[in-house]
Amino acid sequence: MSGISDRIEAFITALIEEEESKSIDLKRNELASIFNCVPSQINYVISTRFSPQRGYAVESKRGGGGYLRIKRISADEGPVSSVMQNIGASLSAPDAEAYVKWLAKNKAIDDKCMTVMLAAVSDRSINVTQPAKDILRANILKNMLAAIGGMKNV
Repeated sequence: MSGISDRIEAFITALIEEEESKSIDLKRNELASIFNCVPSQINYVISTRFSPQRGYAVESKRGGGGYLRIKRISADEGPVSSVMQNIGASLSAPDAEAYVKWLAKNKAIDDKCMTVMLAAVSDRSINVTQPAKDILRANILKNMLAAIGGMKNV
């Protein structure tokens, strides 16, 4: 029998595949209840198995009505467009890096472009405090993607 993380991943993946939009909203506590585990186990599975590197965008809202929104990133509509649609108002450095590497993996950008984009969205380049840093990073990446979208047939 597979471990709990594998079962949680399979459950979430099945839910996503059932949805035409390839997007689902989940509540951490409800999932933890279904699998008889702690909410931090759900967080672990989400962060390790549903990352941009693996083709997913995750939006998290905390608090009383908090939820997780997990969406499969589809290269069908064009990798650049897909990433642009999945970047929210703010973006962490690891997520920005994962999106850029996903674009390179899907041949939307070359290695040189990837290197420049990674430098632009790194913490070293964005010398402001949080939360402004992640808001600025999202805007920078969106603008770079818009420029790429204008240069290529994406």
